[in-house]
Amino acid sequence: MNSNTSHKSHHSFILTGIPGMPDKNPWMAFPLGFLYTLTLLGNGTILAVVKVEQSLHEPMYFLCILALTDVSLSMSTLPSMLSIFWFNVPEIPLDACVTQMFFIHGFGVVESGVLVSMAFDRLVAIRDPLRYVSILTHGLIGKIVLVVFARAVCVVFPVPFLIKRLPFCRSNVLSHSYCLHQDAMRLACASTHVNSLYGLIVVILTLGFDALIILFSYILILKTVLGIASRSERLKALNTCLSHICAVLLFYIPLIGATMIHRFGKHLSPIMHMLMANIYLLLPPVLNPVVYSVKTKQIRRRIIQVFQGRKNRA
Repeated sequence: MNSNTSHKSHHSFILTGIPGMPDKNPWMAFPLGFLYTLTLLGNGTILAVVKVEQSLHEPMYFLCILALTDVSLSMSTLPSMLSIFWFNVPEIPLDACVTQMFFIHGFGVVESGVLVSMAFDRLVAIRDPLRYVSILTHGLIGKIVLVVFARAVCVVFPVPFLIKRLPFCRSNVLSHSYCLHQDAMRLACASTHVNSLYGLIVVILTLGFDALIILFSYILILKTVLGIASRSERLKALNTCLSHICAVLLFYIPLIGATMIHRFGKHLSPIMHMLMANIYLLLPPVLNPVVYSVKTKQIRRRIIQVFQGRKNRA
């Protein structure tokens, strides 16, 4: 074989739908379409309710950012999912793959930062409720959101350049139906030590650090709640945190599960890898609106009023 041909770098990747069963990919089209529709409807409902209900504007500001982030994260995976499952076109150009990679990782870091912001919001609301409005001013909330997005852009910005410097002269078949840094990196036919080290540092300084801050916030919250004399008041205070705790678990448990399977589950079926990777990105945006709709009284009441109004008009 000609050496020039064997070392030619690929300029596109092949996405994987259902591993080993490409003819079954159309079976996933409608379930995935249903999940994306639920994501848009659920998060859109949260945003619409908060916009209409004046009393929710300030306390639900971070929830709106979470809803927007969930929609953005889902939309980041949508083009490649449509391509492979709806149109049976598994090939994705390198530039498009790198762009998708940037947005997926970027919005993942944003979501983690928003969850930290919401933990701070709950901490202030429980430890110092009388000064909640004076502490969490519009100016401070705006600065927090700006820092969250700026951090995500700064830490993910080098990723496209780190990937594009690598030659891909072996297989160009990715493990998932969307592009991830660690997935593309393993296909390179050159040293990936810099990519691996940078990826590890980013995970530790963002997701790992954020998890510690959230844990520390809840230690302080628990300490404050245990100091409340009335049992009913203690339960009421903890109940205001349940939605956020569920959102944190929905984000971190699939993330940890997908990471553990990627690192230590080489013996597992490729379908298990595919399921965990899709659950990690698709499940939280679908379930977060459900959790907040069920656990937040004002949102639940407003949604019921809307449906009752439509029923009465009918």
